[in-house]
Order: sequence, then C-alpha cells, then structure tokens
Amino acid sequence: MIEINGPASHSPFRLNQLLVSLQKIDPNINSLGARYVHFLDASESLDKQEEQTLNTLLSYGPDWQAGPNNGQKIIVIPRLGTTSPWSSKASDIARISGLKKIRRIERGLIYTIVFKDNKESNKLNELLDQLHDRMTQTILLDEKKLQSLFNVNEPKPLSSIPILSKGIDALMQSNIDLGLALNDQEMDYLLGKFVELDRDPTDAELMMFAQANSEHCRHKVFNADWTINGLKKEYSLFAMIKDTYRSHPHGVLSAYEDNAAVMKGGRGCWFSPNQNNDGSYRKIEDEIHNMMKVETHNHPTAISPYPGAATGSGGEIRDESATGRGGMPKAGLTGFAVSHLRMPNHKQPWEKTIGKPDRIASSLNIMTEGPIGGASFNNEFGRPNILGFFRTFESTQDAKSELSWGYHKPIMIVGGVGNISSSSVDKRDTQKGSLLIVLGGPAMLIGLGGGSASSVVSGKTKEELDFASVQRGNAEMERRAQEVINSCFSLGIDNEGDNPIILIHDVGAGGLSNAIPEIVDHSHMSADLKLRDIQNSELGMTPLEIWCNESQERYVLSIHSDDLDLFNSLCKRERCPYSVVGKIATHGNLKLEDDHFNNYPIDMPMDVLFGNPPKTQIHISTSEIDIIEDSLEGIEIEQACEYILRFPTVSDKTFLIHIGDRSVGGLISQDQFVGPWQVPVSNVGVTIRDHFSNHGEAMSMGERTPVAILNPSASGRLAVAEAVTNALSADIKSITDIKLSANWMSSIQTDPQKQALFETVEAITLNLCSQIGLTIPVGKDSLSMQTAWNEGGKKKQVNSPLSLVISAFAPVEDVRNTITPQLQPKESSSIILIDLGGGKNRLGASCLSQVYNIEMGLPPDLDDSDLLVKFFEAITQLKKDKKILAYHDRSDGGLFASLCEMSFAGNIGMDIHLNSNTKDETLRLLFTEELGGLLQVENNDLDEVMAVLNKYSLAKNSLKIAEVIKRKTIRLRADYGYEKTYDLNELRKMWSELSYKMQAHRDNPITAKEGFESIFVEDPGLCPSISFEPVNIQNESLRDTNRPKVAILRDQGVNSHIEMAIAFHTVGFDTYDIHMTDLLEGKRTLNDFVGLIACGGFSYGDVLGAGGGWAKSILFNEFANEEFKEFFNRSNTFSLGVCNGCQMLSQLKDIIPGAGHWPRFVTNLSEQFEARLNMVEVLDNKSLFLSEMQGSIIPIVTSHGEGRVEYHNNSDESILTKQQQIAIRYVDNHGQPAVKYPSNPNGSNLGTAGFTSVDGRSTIIMPHPERVLRTVQHSWAPKDWGTYGPWLKMFSNVREWVD
Repeated sequence: MIEINGPASHSPFRLNQLLVSLQKIDPNINSLGARYVHFLDASESLDKQEEQTLNTLLSYGPDWQAGPNNGQKIIVIPRLGTTSPWSSKASDIARISGLKKIRRIERGLIYTIVFKDNKESNKLNELLDQLHDRMTQTILLDEKKLQSLFNVNEPKPLSSIPILSKGIDALMQSNIDLGLALNDQEMDYLLGKFVELDRDPTDAELMMFAQANSEHCRHKVFNADWTINGLKKEYSLFAMIKDTYRSHPHGVLSAYEDNAAVMKGGRGCWFSPNQNNDGSYRKIEDEIHNMMKVETHNHPTAISPYPGAATGSGGEIRDESATGRGGMPKAGLTGFAVSHLRMPNHKQPWEKTIGKPDRIASSLNIMTEGPIGGASFNNEFGRPNILGFFRTFESTQDAKSELSWGYHKPIMIVGGVGNISSSSVDKRDTQKGSLLIVLGGPAMLIGLGGGSASSVVSGKTKEELDFASVQRGNAEMERRAQEVINSCFSLGIDNEGDNPIILIHDVGAGGLSNAIPEIVDHSHMSADLKLRDIQNSELGMTPLEIWCNESQERYVLSIHSDDLDLFNSLCKRERCPYSVVGKIATHGNLKLEDDHFNNYPIDMPMDVLFGNPPKTQIHISTSEIDIIEDSLEGIEIEQACEYILRFPTVSDKTFLIHIGDRSVGGLISQDQFVGPWQVPVSNVGVTIRDHFSNHGEAMSMGERTPVAILNPSASGRLAVAEAVTNALSADIKSITDIKLSANWMSSIQTDPQKQALFETVEAITLNLCSQIGLTIPVGKDSLSMQTAWNEGGKKKQVNSPLSLVISAFAPVEDVRNTITPQLQPKESSSIILIDLGGGKNRLGASCLSQVYNIEMGLPPDLDDSDLLVKFFEAITQLKKDKKILAYHDRSDGGLFASLCEMSFAGNIGMDIHLNSNTKDETLRLLFTEELGGLLQVENNDLDEVMAVLNKYSLAKNSLKIAEVIKRKTIRLRADYGYEKTYDLNELRKMWSELSYKMQAHRDNPITAKEGFESIFVEDPGLCPSISFEPVNIQNESLRDTNRPKVAILRDQGVNSHIEMAIAFHTVGFDTYDIHMTDLLEGKRTLNDFVGLIACGGFSYGDVLGAGGGWAKSILFNEFANEEFKEFFNRSNTFSLGVCNGCQMLSQLKDIIPGAGHWPRFVTNLSEQFEARLNMVEVLDNKSLFLSEMQGSIIPIVTSHGEGRVEYHNNSDESILTKQQQIAIRYVDNHGQPAVKYPSNPNGSNLGTAGFTSVDGRSTIIMPHPERVLRTVQHSWAPKDWGTYGPWLKMFSNVREWVD
C-alpha cells in the first residue's frame, strides 16, 4: 500500500469551528490539525514518471494551512469493506491518465489533536462521534491497521427463520431483530404461506416481504376500510382521492400507476443529439408532456440530515426519470418543517420545548445540514430548485409538559416537474426472456430497511436500525444514469420503437427487493435472477444485505435481448455501470440464485409476495376539539409586527435559496427571487417548455399545518386554496388546468389523529377538489410523524399535527406574463386587498398566536369554494386586461407580512390605512391569515378593476388598503387614531436577520455579515448598461448553410451541455455532442471542429478539485494531450470554458497558447455553493467572444462552489492585466468592482470572473451566459429587452469571427 499526504481538508474558519465543538467536549484540547491522506493499492511499484504523474493528480484544493502535525492521530477512512464514490472516480481518472498499475485510490482524513497537558482524553468516544460518519466511515487509531482498507471480505451466508419448528415466536423475534415493522395479521399470513410451502423462509425473503408490504410502499392506511362511530364508510382514503380524477380526468395522462403522474403538455421541440448518427444536436418536434411528483424523506433527515435530504432529492429525481419508459427531470421544489430552531445567542421568546431525544438531530442541525444536502445533490445532478417552504412549529404549555405538538420528526419534502415524450409515457409489458438490468452504482451496505423504518414511530426501533436505514448519495453517478436514460428515450422521439427500454423503475425503499419484484409484477410475470451478477462494492455482505440494501443512484429496467448491444454502447459511452441480473420467466416464482453458496436466498411465489394479506380495518369514534380564545389585550402592535417579521415561517429565506442552482438547463423563467433587488418572495416557480417557445409550466405550494390542531379539515382546504392563490402569479388559463400533489403527514396513534386524517381527506377531495375541477393524480403519505423517548423516568412524545402539503402544477400559456409581488415605482397606484375570509379575521393557529403562545380562537377557513373559483377567474381576467402591476397572496404572517414583502421586493414604501376602530380589530386585520390576495393597480384603473371584481361577486370582499409612496417607509394608520411609521430598512432588518444568523452559523461568518450589511446600503438594484446594439438574430447570425461545426464537450458529471449547444446553434453553428469517451477511444477527433466548448457541471464529482479530474485525464493521457494540444494550436479554432469547463481549461493552460498566466479556481470565500443573478462588467480585453462588448455591465447567473481565483505566481495578475487578458469582473449595482459578498459571490480579488488568451481565441469565465440567452430566462430583466438578452452578442461575435 502506498500512502501520500494530501491537502488541508478544512479552511481556517471551519477548522476553528470544529476545534471549538471538540473543546466543548474536552476543554483540555489545545489545537487541531486536519488533512487528507491518500492510500493506493497498486499491482506493482510505480516508476518515477508514474510517481510524478500521481503526485500531480493528487495536488488539488485551496492553499490552506493543515494545522499541527504532532499530537494524537485519528484516522478516518471509508468503512472497511467498502469502496467510496470518491475512490471510484479518482481511480477512473488515474487509469485514464495512464496509471494502469493502480487498482484503487482511496482517501481518508487524518486529524491531529494536541492536548494541553499531553494526556489522552477520557472522552475519546464522544470526540470520535464528532469526527466521522459511522454509516460510511471507520475510525482507526493505529496506522498499522490501514492495510485492512484494501482487504476483500468473504461473502457471508444467508440465514433462515425456523418457523416450522418454532412457529410464530420465530417470526416475532425476527420482526424485532430485523426491524421489519410487520403487524400481527401479516405475520400470521406469512406463517400460513410458508407452512403451505413446507419450508422455513430466509431472512432475505422476510425483509423483501416487509419492504414490499410496508406502510411506506403499500399505503395500508389509505387503502383501509374505515368504520366511524359504528358506520362503515363507503370510500377508502385512496378512493376519495381517486374521485378527483374520476370527476375531472381532463389533462391527466397517467395517474396513480407510475413513479410520477403525467399531465398533458403541448407541442414543443426537444433539442438533443442524434444517437443513431454523428451526435449532432437537432430540433425534434413532439408532444412534450409534464411529469409531476412530490416525495418526503422525513425519517432519514431526522436521523442524519445531510444524507437524508440529499438522498430524498435523489430519490424524487429518479421517480421522474423512471416514469413510463424514461423521463427528464426539469426543476425541483423543497420544503422543511421543524420544531423551534433555538439558535445559541439568538433564542426567541416563543421557543418553548419539552426537549428531544439524543438519537435524532436538532432542528437547528436539520436546517443547517439538511438544505445543504438536498441542494448539493440537485446542484451536482443538474436540476434547478426554484420553489419551497420553511416552517417552524412547536406548541407546548410549558417545559414541564410531556406531550407536545411539533416537528421533531421533520418534514423534508422534495418534488418537481419534468418533461416526457408522448412516445415514452406508458410502460410496456415484458415478455419471457426479456432482460432485467440494474443501471447505476454498485450495491453497498447503506440504507437497509428504509421502507420499514419510515413506517414506524421515531424512537420505537433500535438506534442502530435507525442509522442503518439512512442512505448516502452520489449525484454524479445519477447524472450518468440519467444520460443513458436520455439517450434511450431520445431514440424513440423520431421512431417510437427505437427506445430500447420496455419499462423502468427506480431503486428506492427496499432496494432491489422492492424494485425488481414490482417491475416483474407489472406484466404479471416471474423471474430468474443471479445474486452474484449484481454489481457489488462490498463483497462481505450477506444475501439479504445485497438484495435489500438501498444504495442510491440505481434503476431497474427491462430490455429485449436484441437491444443489449445498443444498451451496452450507450452505458459504455457514459461510463455508467450496469449489470444484467436476470430474465423474465413464467414459472410463477421470484428465484434468486446464489452461485457462491449454491442455494436460493429467494424462491418465493409472486402471489405470496404480492398476495392479499388481510386488508387493514380501522375503527374509530369521533370527538370534538375544544376551541379556546384568549384576550389580545397584552399584545402591542409594534412588538407584534417585529415578532411576525422575525418568525422563521415568515422571515427571509435567502439562506435556503442561494445554496441551490436555479438556472441549470436554461429553462427557468421565474425562481424564488424577484425584481432588481432579488428579494425571495415569489409566489410561484415557472419553467419554459423548451428552448424555442414561451409556453411553460408553473409550480406552487400551499400548507397551513398548525391549523390542523384546531380544525384539520380547514387546514386541508387552506392548503389547497393557498396553492391556487400562489399559482395565480403564472399565466394559467383555467383553474381546472391545475393538478395537485397531496402529501399527507401525520401521527395516527389515537382516534382523534385518525379522525383528523379521514375528515381532511374527505374535505379536500369529495367536498372541494371534485366540486371545483381540481384533480389530485399523485401524492404520498407518511403516517409515523411522532417522536417518543424516555427522559428522567418520564415518557415524552412530540406529535406533528396532521400535515397536508399541497403542490400545484399547471401548464403556462406564456411565461412572459408572470406577475410578481414586486411593487412598481408608481406613486399614483394603490393596493387592493381581496379578502376571501369575508371579514371574519380569524386568528386561531396564526403566526401571531404562535409567537405569543396563546390561543386565539377559531382558525381561518375556506368557507365558500365557489369564491375561490371566482377569485381565480377575476385575477385571470385582470391579468389579461393588464391591470395588475404586482400581486401577492395573503398567508403566513397575514396582511402586514405580505405588504412588507411587496415593499421589500420593490424597495419602495407605502401608506397603509386600516378601517379598524380598536387595537383588537387592528391586530386581527393585520395578522389574520385568511385567504386572499393583494393587487397593486394604477389609480386610473381602480374603477375598472372594481368593476371586474364586482362581475365575479368579489366587490364586497375587496377594499383599498394602501397607497404606494416614493419614501422608503411604511406608515401604518387606523381609523381610531393609531399611527406608526417604520423605516423600510428597519423592517427589512427584522425580516432578514434570521437568514443572516443561519448563514453565519453555517457558512463563513465574514461573508454572511457582508451580505446582511449590503441590504441596508443605498442600492439602485440591478442596472444593466449595454454599450452595443442588440443582435438581430434573423438578419445577421442564423444561417441555413455553411454552419461551422462546434464540439460541445462533456465528461462524466457535466450537466450544462444542452443550453450551451442551444446558444451556438442559435447563432448559426452546427453543434455536436462529444463525450470524452469518444475522444479517448478514437471514435471522434477534434480535427472535425472549429470550436471546442467545455461545459458546466461537476465532472467526476470534482473529486480532484473543480475541473481537476477532467483536466488531468487530458494532460496525462498521451493520446488526449496531443489531440487537444493540436486543436489549440490551430489558428482557425476557438475555445470557451464556462464554470466547470472554465475550471478545467484553466488547468490546461500549459497547452493553450497565450494562457500561461491563467489562475486556478478554488473554494468560494463563503465556503458555500453560490447561485445568484449578479452583475458583471466586460473589460477591455482581447477575447473574440467579447468584441464590441467592452464597458457593458450585464446581469448574468452565477452557479458555482469553487470560483475564487488563486494565482500560481504573485506576478500573474499584473501580467494578465497588462496584456488585457482579464475579460470580465463582478461589479456591484453601482457599477464598481465588487469587493464584497454577495456582489462578489466567490471572493476573487476585485471580482475577477473570466480570462482570455493573448490572441483572444480561448476564453474562460465562471458565470453562465448560455443560461440567460433569452430574456425570459432571467428572473428579472428590463421591460424594454426583446426576445434575446445581451449575452447573445457573445456567441454571435464568434460566429462573425469564423466568417
């Protein structure tokens, strides 16, 4: 084994953070060091040239200090017996780089702890818990044991459960030991079936049955028969949901029968490479339909927030990918609900708690790590996240209580919209002999029994089983698998029969033990399978562990045997592993053969696995909820305003948004940020159908979960209505075009909890959606939302309220017609409140009641569903008539919060005048969360607007509530004489402080503070200044003939190639999909191309530094090095690198003429992925891409985690400046060089963001011009821009240069 020290693993401030946390455990710790170390398993010794290559490969990362090296060593390595994702990618790079002797490279961490008195800590185990993830890592204190890292463990045998000799007792014991969560009826069923078979079941068979029949997978409560107060109900919960589809099937192509629902889209054009020919990109007209899916990953996120949320995102993405015969995920949404944050040094007066068990993460930890996990997976896979919600809720009388409402088991919800071809919507039937294939990563012992674990109360299973049920993610592998799926379904766009995929299923809960049986059962077939043909990175696993583990990034699919060569070629090109694990059969059993032990871990009849265990019967008696209303006497308006703006449910969510890419794919029109000041208050996320039209899709969300404590049915109605009022920001033709996903979360241990579930399902289905034309074609339930533990001899429990989260999806007529909450600077304008609560101003379960911890009576409700329909129709009419300047819904925080958000977004003030006669009335009007909407309209249009509202019977519900003013103040007045004027910055500080505190807690506190302070300086907002005439694409650049060829280059993990190909195609190039595999295998040559474009993404998961693995696979591959060097030296060629491509090309500087002084790009100063709409200035430079653009200041999207410039030599910056090789730099909204965050998103000196070669033929930039080619791709743009934005000029320039 070869051992090579690596770079520092922690930045100075991260290392200090860790030191402080360790010192809290053991104050005797003086200092801490941390660095990476690499371990190599080689077939023989390396020669000097190979050693030099290896050392260069393993040189990466920022120039940080690693800290002390002398002290107690703690070595953290991947769990023994496993191969880490980092290892598989790094080992691939080494082999491509010519290091054939290396079998495997692995990476570990060495911590050096220095104690004040040189004594070993007596709290070592507590320290070790802080330094490793016990699910994926092993701690070694003795370096001699490192050799075991490359040991290969022997396979372990299966176990059998002796039910023939020990009967039901044996099953009951296995139920506990394996965490199966089987109920008594299911154990009786299994006992009977195996007695009939006259054999004992294997542990693998029991685990498979438990996963396939878990509440998580079978939804037994939603399919149960209900008897309430002695009367049997006609409908099950699921039947009531299906009634919405039966009543209104229009626009739904697939419901309840696939991984995602499919709603009708419309004509559009795919832009994809020709897989049957030369890889040239082309437009293909097709019916492009919309997938919708929303999932939850609550239990794993409670146990381990980062991987729990990450694999939640990855699992939902796979649901969309595995719809029909393959789909394309497009844009995502994310939501979190947790108990009180209780931040150290920022605790709030409303944050009362009864405590929590040690085994689950705290709310603060969940909201620190969970959002990063979800965002990181989305970012690396390449799916923008453009919508979400965040709620904190915990309700207890006092700290002595032993029962509380709250979200100790959090809601982690993730969903999205995707597109699918009409040719791929329906799964097909397999035939005897059809191949069963596992596509994606190898099996690993992570995530075991997740389906069962998610079906039980937190605290009711063994702690080790809780941790065993949490998966770990590898987004770059999922990207590779997605590219294979894309290739397959694109083959079917021209000719439906060419898609080799018959049907596909994602591997999620239960692992292969769930996915393979489901895909086999689809056609009522059976299967012959080979256990040892399953790719496996952990050979020491038992058959149960191989069959049931939930290793992520895998799909099961079926193809005909004749298509295997084609499928193999597609996988090989993408470097995506796959294995043929079996064939479809007709003998009736699921047979899994183990060649190693010469036995069958699985030989179960399909009708036993998917038979009919006794249907769940639920009997309950109903009860009434007591409503209490305390006095509002002690509440002062000013304090209430402050509390509401500071309350996490209401406050600024920036810390949850800027961490996620919101532009990848180039099909986002509206994300969370609105206006020139980019304030996160959008009601809706809007995507564009394709790269050529203005049609699109909208997503919105609605939830009012605290209301369920008082009136569960009302909470459901409010959730549905809020999703609709939010969706109204988009150009949706009819309310019946909206399709809903319903995610149900609850504890159902008691009759009242079950009653709440039944009544709420009935309320929103039969009595609401079915009545007004809304359809619920997809959803999910999670019915173990409680946490129980013992503390000091007392049993404590926290239950979530019935929590219905509605996500709405709809086709959009024209994405240019989206309206936002941004107040327009028109002083002769007013704000109208449309009050769907009919003046009742109910405060029960409101944010006001939560911040004061007092009961406030009845909660809001949707009393008249027809009123919601009329509201939709009225707003739609007013949008069509162009009468609405700004629009916002009224929801959490009430009228005051909504008006503040509109002012924040417009950076302008208002005068609010309330027709209230007492403080009590004023509080109710300001803070009721009754349904409604706020419209900014010009005063000249007031009469026309009121006439439209009267037409739809809304005039009596509508009143002028405020006037827009130029001053940056909000003046609040009431009829009884109350008056208060707030400075807008004063309110904004209240609203944004939590986001700042969370960011400072999680990221670099220096940049967090700079970002917070930037809010309060005089800021004109985004102010483009364009020095050139817009490109006339029809007359100048689009040529039908003589289209030069451009290579759109990608490697594994690249995810921004489509939008880049579109950019060059638009200005008159023919673009070609060129994978590094094509070049390395000699199938394609760069001699065919005039342009080489390196695209953005996460090549090799950035394991050897951002873009480093990609670059080094070129530099140290003799063939590739010569190919690229020859291309760069041809005087008629050009090259461009953007983001990851920029990082990659910067490391090829030694073979690019005139690029010798280019820097490298390292971790952002914030130490966080940063995604923003920033301003850049085009400097005087020689880039042929930026000709005639010098001096322009242009908005551009930033999306990177490693964009900080780090020069190799002290003189490089001055040389590049002198030679006019610095191409662009970030500037603030005043046009000055950006020296502070967030105008400077990465911390580069003077905001430097791009470079060019001496002759201008090669350019590298970190931000993404290709994602904002069209005006509709900006979250905000000046109204006078045409179809295309200024960045089209960049691509047009290079087309003119070629001529």
